[in-house]
Amino acid sequence: MAPTPTPRYRGPIGPDRIMEYWSWVAWALFLLVTVDMLTTLFAASVLGTAAEANPLMRWALERGLGTLLVLNLAAVVSVVAFFYALVQMLERTPERYQSEFSLVVEVWLGLLLFAGLAVFANNLSAIFLGQSLL
Repeated sequence: MAPTPTPRYRGPIGPDRIMEYWSWVAWALFLLVTVDMLTTLFAASVLGTAAEANPLMRWALERGLGTLLVLNLAAVVSVVAFFYALVQMLERTPERYQSEFSLVVEVWLGLLLFAGLAVFANNLSAIFLGQSLL
């Protein structure tokens, strides 16, 4: 007789897991916004704004630091609002499906963190190699 598979249900998602998710969002935003903005400013000072691969960031750089800060603040607010809504949905999900939904949240967080690392690597490439990876 074949063994029966054990269910993947791990119980309800508690506040500790939610706080862990928020800490991952904070790290991802630090990479995506703070580190990206600093390396972008440095790259623009070395290579000029024309070297910026992202047309929206190039536009903001050409308008000045204030525009760049507002654009980055809008990105932070957008990500935090989206993630807040995602957490609210996770908390309202029936306990039976919370582990699957939490997997979706974890994949999204992983992609956000990967995007931050990729942008950082691209900026370093522009600074040290003189060209974007894109």
